[in-house]
Amino acid sequence: MQITKSEIKDMTGVITMVVEPADYQEEVQKELRQIRQKANIPGFRPGMVPVGLVKKMYGKGVLADVINKTLGAKLGEYIEAEKLNILGDPLPNEELTPAMDLDNQDTFTFAFDIAVAPEFNAKLDGKSKLTHYTITVTDEMVDNQVKSYASRFGEYVDAEESQEGDVLKGLLKEVGNDANPLQKENAVMHPQYMKDQKIAKLFYGKKLGDVITFNPMKAFDSAVEVGSLLGIKKEEAENLKADFTFELQGITRHKDAAVDGELFAKVYGENNIKEEADFRAKVKAEIEENMAEDSKYKFGLDAKEAILKKMEKVEFPNAFLRRWVLATNKDMTEEQLDKDFDKMLEELKWHLAKDQLMKEFDIKVEKEDVEAYAKEVAKMQFMQYGLMHIDDQYLTNYANEMLKKEDQLRGIVERVAENKIYEALKGVAKIEEKAISHADFGKLFA
Repeated sequence: MQITKSEIKDMTGVITMVVEPADYQEEVQKELRQIRQKANIPGFRPGMVPVGLVKKMYGKGVLADVINKTLGAKLGEYIEAEKLNILGDPLPNEELTPAMDLDNQDTFTFAFDIAVAPEFNAKLDGKSKLTHYTITVTDEMVDNQVKSYASRFGEYVDAEESQEGDVLKGLLKEVGNDANPLQKENAVMHPQYMKDQKIAKLFYGKKLGDVITFNPMKAFDSAVEVGSLLGIKKEEAENLKADFTFELQGITRHKDAAVDGELFAKVYGENNIKEEADFRAKVKAEIEENMAEDSKYKFGLDAKEAILKKMEKVEFPNAFLRRWVLATNKDMTEEQLDKDFDKMLEELKWHLAKDQLMKEFDIKVEKEDVEAYAKEVAKMQFMQYGLMHIDDQYLTNYANEMLKKEDQLRGIVERVAENKIYEALKGVAKIEEKAISHADFGKLFA
């Protein structure tokens, strides 16, 4: 097969491919023989259909398919051999591609437009200034986490007199409807969630047997909540105007766990933490670990921004890229492309920058790196639900299940690569170490 490439100008060029009989004849004959063996044509036994008839019926289709497959394979091989760093995919050039006449031709010419990546240098240097933040963990942060643990491992107890935060149970009964009053036994009430806090206060300081009169719709201002409270449909609640009485029959209060050895064991397992000071030290170390991850995340954002800033003036073959996006996304409109193109271009820049930096720093993403990071992701997910200390084997199994999903695997591989790039950049950029409060660190994301 004859393959030629035009001179690359403005990052675009044309690859021309001339397909000759020697490139496809053998494969075409092979395909036709397979069809002949399987063809079910009236009047002929399987495998006995005349070759000429098979060729007449299927020859053009087979020829077109074989040529297309051959083009794809050879085009990919050529791009790799020439070390062309192309953007997107080659696109057919209809102007330079003559129409195919499968009846009268045996040699065919195809032309493809290509675009190559621009020259750029994404590597930061000593002139590039980045800040690495160390978030200060205060006694107040430790206090709040200890209180959170005490609350999470607390218990519900019965109380004699209601106060804010209690869960109340009792009989709800409609007022002014003696014939057929709407009522709900064992109704569960959470006054602290009422929109009207003046009405909510009517429920505090009450004892078993006390009766409170109130208007549910005024209290909650939500037909959904009132419907759930009374066990009626939302539409019925919307038309509810009456007051109700609530006869208090039960008061349940959440009691925080004592900060003692029992709590220490529940939080961190039986690891011989006996003193509160040691427990607080463990809590502080845990917070510092989490803050370090937040700091690493911020550093990555800043490093990425600095790299993309270096590439601000790098020109790209936008016309080709727009054509490629439209060709490969059938649902994409010109209007949508206009809206999203700048973001797409930034993502492309970052993709190219990552590829260059991984080669520059000889970064490899190993299987062990991916598995370790997947476990960290799994650990963070469990922590969001208050599950702080999961068995390592369970974490491993959960992470392995995550990695079976292609989209999650791809995302984790990308994040591992990015983290390695950011770590490598610390060795070449000018890094300022800065201590910062948690509150001020949060403001950096505003």
